[in-house]
Amino acid sequence: MISTAIRLARVGSRSELAAAILMTLGYPCVMIAALLPDIWFFAAATAVTYVTDWYLHQRGSYLVNRLATVRAGLPIRFLLRQLMVVLLLARLDLAEEPLFFVAVACFLAFYGLQAPHGALTTLIRLRRTMPIVTRNVDLHAVRIPDAPPQRLLNRSAEKMLHLDIPAVAGILVAAETGQDAFGYACAGVTLLLGTVYTALLLPYVRRSQLVPSAPAVLKALDTWLREYRPTVVLYFSGSNESAYQGNMWLDTMAAVEGRPLVIMRERTLVPQLADTSVPVVCIPAGTHLMNLELSTVRVCLYPANVGKNIHILRVPTMKHVFIGHGDSDKLASVNPFSKVYDEVWTAGRAGRDRYALADVGVRDEDIVEVGRPQLAPIESWTGTTRNPIPTVLYAPTWEGWDDNPGNTSILLAGENIVRRLLDADRPVRVIYKPHPFTGIRSAKAKAADFRIKALIAKAAEDRAADPRWAKEASAAAAGHQAAKAELAKIETRLAALAQPGRAGGDEAEESRVSLADPARQAELEVLRTRWNDAYWRSFGWWEHRTVTGAQPKLYDCFNQSDAMVSDISSVVSDFIASGKPYAVTDSAELGAEEFKRQNTAVRAAVILSNSAAEVGRLLDAVSDPAGDPLAGPRRELKRYLLGPDEPTSMEQFNAAVRALTAKAEARNAGVAQRLGAQIEPLPDPEATAAGTGDGVAEKVAAAELAADPDALVPDAGSGAGGEATVAR
Repeated sequence: MISTAIRLARVGSRSELAAAILMTLGYPCVMIAALLPDIWFFAAATAVTYVTDWYLHQRGSYLVNRLATVRAGLPIRFLLRQLMVVLLLARLDLAEEPLFFVAVACFLAFYGLQAPHGALTTLIRLRRTMPIVTRNVDLHAVRIPDAPPQRLLNRSAEKMLHLDIPAVAGILVAAETGQDAFGYACAGVTLLLGTVYTALLLPYVRRSQLVPSAPAVLKALDTWLREYRPTVVLYFSGSNESAYQGNMWLDTMAAVEGRPLVIMRERTLVPQLADTSVPVVCIPAGTHLMNLELSTVRVCLYPANVGKNIHILRVPTMKHVFIGHGDSDKLASVNPFSKVYDEVWTAGRAGRDRYALADVGVRDEDIVEVGRPQLAPIESWTGTTRNPIPTVLYAPTWEGWDDNPGNTSILLAGENIVRRLLDADRPVRVIYKPHPFTGIRSAKAKAADFRIKALIAKAAEDRAADPRWAKEASAAAAGHQAAKAELAKIETRLAALAQPGRAGGDEAEESRVSLADPARQAELEVLRTRWNDAYWRSFGWWEHRTVTGAQPKLYDCFNQSDAMVSDISSVVSDFIASGKPYAVTDSAELGAEEFKRQNTAVRAAVILSNSAAEVGRLLDAVSDPAGDPLAGPRRELKRYLLGPDEPTSMEQFNAAVRALTAKAEARNAGVAQRLGAQIEPLPDPEATAAGTGDGVAEKVAAAELAADPDALVPDAGSGAGGEATVAR
């Protein structure tokens, strides 16, 4: 019952649900208390609405944020509460008393202060917003002042509205005691605080406190680009939940040959970007991007097919490559849109065959097998379990954009899978790591995910209370506490390193101070490794666990597991790199043979029906590796899906970058030569007659132009997207 209520109210915990109920009931109680009238009842109900409203805002509750859509937003709720104070005074027969008029005047004046306060905070935010957000880009050519204190701008409207508390409290006390002077003083305190808060914002609208104009910032960026001369770009755009798609390529970009650059399009994704030494530029406006100085870029890599790709696909001087964000048998892996790219890079032969079978217009000669550089951290299976009992990872994918039952196992099989693992004859530890998109489209998927998490939590509680594990828990308690203490210390240091410069800076200030620091980068890498080790030591190897968020990473979960259950997604292809047993759910009930025929990655898997009755075969493969009939097929499938172990994936990737760079250079040189031929002047008859007009100078100039494509400049107004013309 409580779980259902939490899901329907879209709150994250029982405490949020309780706060939501109290707030919803609190406002009617305030009105009832005003009508009775009962000052003590009114004061208690008012206090409840203040506290619950504040708590839900602090937790970022979906419910309280959606109230604005039904005209019950935060300002309306505060106004309603103040009107109830006026109503209470009228019901107490104080409507003809000075206290009544002071209360009305105070609330009107206080609301009058909201306008300048809101205007100032909005103006400051707008004039502190640059057209770009950067990381590891030196913008010294423009002056970016420090950000205003975040305590003034963070949740400013909420803070301003809460300044009515002195007035409300003072007026209630005055109404009860008859000490009107106390009410007058408290009303004055509210107005004084509102005035001071508004006045504190004034210095930050001065020109010296604002960021440079958009043209100045873009000019500084172009200057930096001309100096840096990027050659390889990772272009990434997507929703707030898609940050992982770009993050998975950052280490590869750091190791790529040439001068890498990451271009992003959404400001909200920048804070979610993993720490990297690669220069990052977020350019939300398409017009700004299309006029950016990108003449030295020769290869552009795309991890996702999104509409905003068109803003850079139009640049002809670079070659465009779809690299995806995982290699799987999903339909997204053979999207017909992929034919707009010059090349499509896949992990192994399977990707090439997948496009051939799909026949979506991607030519075989445009497909390049480069392996999966991201898989280097995945440890190979030793043939024995990591701990005394096996650990099985359940990592389902999300529900997708349609209702195809084959998209995810969560809806039809998820709870069955988890129950069978938890109820297995031999003890098993279960790690559940759902896809970050789970539940963003389907309420049913979100509810199933919630129930699975509840199953895991209940099983963990039962195991903790089981005498069989009490001895293990007692013996390991000291080690767990030490690991948790170490974890807290590491997290504190990571938090300090995560934000270069002073705390509280906005994105403009962070763009100024976020420059690559090799020493800081090295320390971060060491701390992350230590964090991962401490995390897994902070609880028992027998404890069931739900893992969400960016840390620990999926590959860390791979390394802690002895087997995996998943769906048709790149997770399966990546897990195959470990050589460990795995199972895949046939949620669409195609039948094992048809399921294998349609999906390459499951050909060495234990195929599960929606009942998950076959889970025992997976556990048998873990407990008896020698008798595992799928061990050999897994090794063969690994090479087919992911390519050979030698040369390494990074070496293959760099070779592909070099080859495509050469094609881009050849194309640009050819265009330059043809353009040079078009503008070659007609022979001068008099010069020809004199024997000096044979066109040698023009031919030399054209040859020099062909040898130096950088002599080309964009057409006026066409920027990065227009074809080049010869500099005159």
